[in-house]
Amino acid sequence: MSIKFRSSLLSIGLALLTATAAHAQAPTARDAIPEKMPNFILYGAPISLDRAEGVLMGAMNESKAKGWALNCAVYDSGANLVAFKRQDGAPLGSIDISMHKARTAVKYRRNTVAFENGVQEGGNIYILTLDDVIASRGGNLILEGGKIIGSIGCSGGTGSQDEVVSKAGIAALK
Repeated sequence: MSIKFRSSLLSIGLALLTATAAHAQAPTARDAIPEKMPNFILYGAPISLDRAEGVLMGAMNESKAKGWALNCAVYDSGANLVAFKRQDGAPLGSIDISMHKARTAVKYRRNTVAFENGVQEGGNIYILTLDDVIASRGGNLILEGGKIIGSIGCSGGTGSQDEVVSKAGIAALK
């Protein structure tokens, strides 16, 4: 290999390293510091069993009306299971997924669609490294007086079906 060729390769390599380093140091949207803490919703008193069962009844009624067989779980504001229902024919694997969705929503104070959007649309796959996160819609917060009293997670259909049933359960509480 000639000296001139080696010198050219070295120059190209240094230019690539410099460009890569400059690009890596450029600020991104993730580097922005918000004025307020995102999703800062206070936790309230935990949802009661009677109210949790009301949420599940609303979800089950919606699911039956649509002809979808789902699993739904309601967690309290402390991320503890309060009530669960599994419809005949609902997938067995979705039992744990419904619970995971409810637990994620209440622990992270946001609906699980936020995680799905972060991964699918934002390319933020680091979300998947967070402890106890599920990036699939169908896990929604139950709020009362602006505070989190619990959450519901539904699974067994498509993400959009799970979301519809989850929101119907919350609407039944009001």
